[in-house]
Amino acid sequence: MRTVRRVAVLTNPAAGIGHAEPAAHRATARLRALGVDVEPRAGRSPEDAVRLAREAAADGVDAVAVVGGDGMINLALQALAGTPVPLGVIPAGTGNDHAREYGLPLGAPEAAADVIAAGRTRGVDLGRITGPDGAVRWYGSVLATGFDSLVSDRANRLRWPRGRMRYNLAIAAEFANLRPLPFRITLADGTVIERDLTLAAVGNTRSYGGGMLMCPAALPDDGLLDLTLVDAMPRLRIARFFPTLFKGTHITYPEVTTLRTEALRIESPGITAYADGEFIAALPVDVAVVPDALRVLVP
Repeated sequence: MRTVRRVAVLTNPAAGIGHAEPAAHRATARLRALGVDVEPRAGRSPEDAVRLAREAAADGVDAVAVVGGDGMINLALQALAGTPVPLGVIPAGTGNDHAREYGLPLGAPEAAADVIAAGRTRGVDLGRITGPDGAVRWYGSVLATGFDSLVSDRANRLRWPRGRMRYNLAIAAEFANLRPLPFRITLADGTVIERDLTLAAVGNTRSYGGGMLMCPAALPDDGLLDLTLVDAMPRLRIARFFPTLFKGTHITYPEVTTLRTEALRIESPGITAYADGEFIAALPVDVAVVPDALRVLVP
């Protein structure tokens, strides 16, 4: 348990398609009613949000609370990884996969504020990504490459429609262009996997994309990363495959391989990597688990 008397509340008004600002007001009011000193901080850009989170942590707050979704949490991780300052979450995003993993209340800012004020923390692992330029980025949920990252690339290029429909349109377009992708993956023990894949995902937690259980056996505090590889398949089989991701039953398919490792290197020409729903870098990237890298305020 941690005594929580002073909290920096980090917001991004664009998160959750406008849901973050009302959630921040409600959570802030609840925290103050519980006797917590609240310091609101609104980032003007991703870089500004990271800067504000770092300043808050260095200033001695008892917690940094993020109002938003997995993307906002990812920004906070860049500041809080390896520090004793815990992360609080007021879920107000579109995916909220971190919140689901840690049993945080969705759509209930006051209840999420109660969790923060109670001060119960859990130590969890984080993934550390090193890009081809040596830049390091932390993530908390799932790193995605292959079909998923191609969809995200396309969605980011589209200017219309907005919201979820843009992502659906990108899925349809990439599905029409579906092709085998040559991957080379090197595990910590020296094992090399070279074959055509549809996608490769590296999970510190189980889900991404709003509840898709890509790595259904992943545990965020076991000191390991869960690797899910999906072999190249015909379009019709892929169409039947994707709905199983929400149940986690895809791992029973013969085309799916699951492994655990402390670290790995992923290579595939022309493919990018996303983690916590955010663009990270073009492959290759090196990924390693860092045990007990973060404290999270949990129910």
